[in-house]
Amino acid sequence: MLRRIIAKLHNPESHYTVGQLLRWLWRVLKGNRRQAVLNAVIGLLGVLVSLFMVWAMQRAIDVASGMRPGSLYWAVGLMGLLILGEFALNISKVWIKNILGVKAQNHMQQQMLDRLLRSEWRSKAFYHSGDIINRLEQDVQTVVTFITETLPNTLSTVAMFLGAFFYLLSMDVWLACITVGILPLFIAVSRIYISQMRKFTRRVRSSDSQVQSLLTEAVQHRMLIKTLEAEPRVVEKLDGTQTQLQYHVRQRTKFSIASNLFVNGGFSLGYLIAFLWGAVRMHARTITFGQMTAFLQLVYRIQGPARDLTRLAPAFVGVFTAAERLMELEELPQEALGEAIELPHPCGVRFDDVTYIYDDGTEPVVNHLTFDFRPGSCTAILGETGAGKTTLIRLILSLLHPKKGHVLIYNGDRADDITPRHRCNFVYVPQGNTLLSGTVRDNLLMGDPQATDQQLWTALHHACADFVSTLPQGLDTVCTESGGGLSEGQAQRIAIARALLRGRSVMLFDEATSALDPDTERQLLKNILSDRQKTVIFITHRPAVVDFCDQVLRVE
Repeated sequence: MLRRIIAKLHNPESHYTVGQLLRWLWRVLKGNRRQAVLNAVIGLLGVLVSLFMVWAMQRAIDVASGMRPGSLYWAVGLMGLLILGEFALNISKVWIKNILGVKAQNHMQQQMLDRLLRSEWRSKAFYHSGDIINRLEQDVQTVVTFITETLPNTLSTVAMFLGAFFYLLSMDVWLACITVGILPLFIAVSRIYISQMRKFTRRVRSSDSQVQSLLTEAVQHRMLIKTLEAEPRVVEKLDGTQTQLQYHVRQRTKFSIASNLFVNGGFSLGYLIAFLWGAVRMHARTITFGQMTAFLQLVYRIQGPARDLTRLAPAFVGVFTAAERLMELEELPQEALGEAIELPHPCGVRFDDVTYIYDDGTEPVVNHLTFDFRPGSCTAILGETGAGKTTLIRLILSLLHPKKGHVLIYNGDRADDITPRHRCNFVYVPQGNTLLSGTVRDNLLMGDPQATDQQLWTALHHACADFVSTLPQGLDTVCTESGGGLSEGQAQRIAIARALLRGRSVMLFDEATSALDPDTERQLLKNILSDRQKTVIFITHRPAVVDFCDQVLRVE
């Protein structure tokens, strides 16, 4: 039976087997054992308290009706103690969920993000940023909730079912058998439910990711959308994507409602049968009113867990879908790991017959290039848009790898093929506004987390960014997303100051002075090039930059 249910969990649209998904979930469980064990213990204690409550209620009713000797006050007092115990257990459960649950979710998000950031640069193009965020938020939450709450609760649910069944069995064999006799039918139906529900859930999650991807792009590029007066088209596209999501949600909801009606109808019928059975026996005076109450309480405690167990089907469907979406991210190729390899200053970079073709291209972007960026030199890379200038920078930073030839970093007699481990020798200022949300200080400290205020101001001065001292809070002035609140030229100069703080041997600038006026640009270049212990490479269209360079590489 178990094998058949597991077989039904397999989704033909997935390239993971059920075994692979279970092994991955087991690995996640091992990293969250503390919370899972605490929830399991609290759940089992809750089962004991609940069953004792049935016994205490039956006893109190029988004492009150004169069917049993004893003190009514003691009987009710015992019920009060058990109620207080239930309160304490519920508070403990909420505390564990809100404290340890958030911690577990944060830890898993950190692990997934760290793996993403360490994956190869080109691999991230397989997924939209909105889709990745959707997975890191919703899918991580689904997995952590299932591992730390659903599974431990299942243990207590099974314990409640068995405890209530044997308790009822000791009171009335026939009623116990009738109550559980309907369960095999529900197990058979659940096999069909699991198979269909997993398909629906996968389609809903995919559509949801598409909606979030579109929303992310619209927010990021709202200025472009406004200037193109494309608001109606973007909203129309969103409407189409949302309509597809609504369709899949509607299909899943219809199937879920139909299944729930069948299951709940069966449980309601079972409860009515139990009530009728108890009422007939009480009318015949073969049981007491307290026993009648205990019958109904126990039937509820059997049916409740049974109903909860039927909900495991959608829980498994949801967590399997979330797990396979996170496993896809984990499969992204990882960069070579190891200790950073820093060469003495100044380093040179040499291209030795390098050819590079993008995976989706047929023509080489870089074709048999041989060039030497000598130690301590300043080079301007010139060329038309799309000629491959930025590709050269990515090859130098080991974000891309040549299809033929070698990109070498060298100093004296030592020359190494560039790998991610050599990235510590470089500092890079990309094109455009690259500030992150936070304060000016936060952005600068990304270059050197240990820098003092004096070092921050010195770097800002060399980057012609003394204007920071005139800002409302100086270094602690808050910038919004992409440096909001600053002009393009101001943001560029802070980004250059951040690069100067990093202080590495090879400095790469991709149109990093495009938003500066000529006088500021000339002064900035003088400051950067005053120290010939750096190898400086500019991608530029600016004549003033070329005038400061020792050599020029023209990319055709």
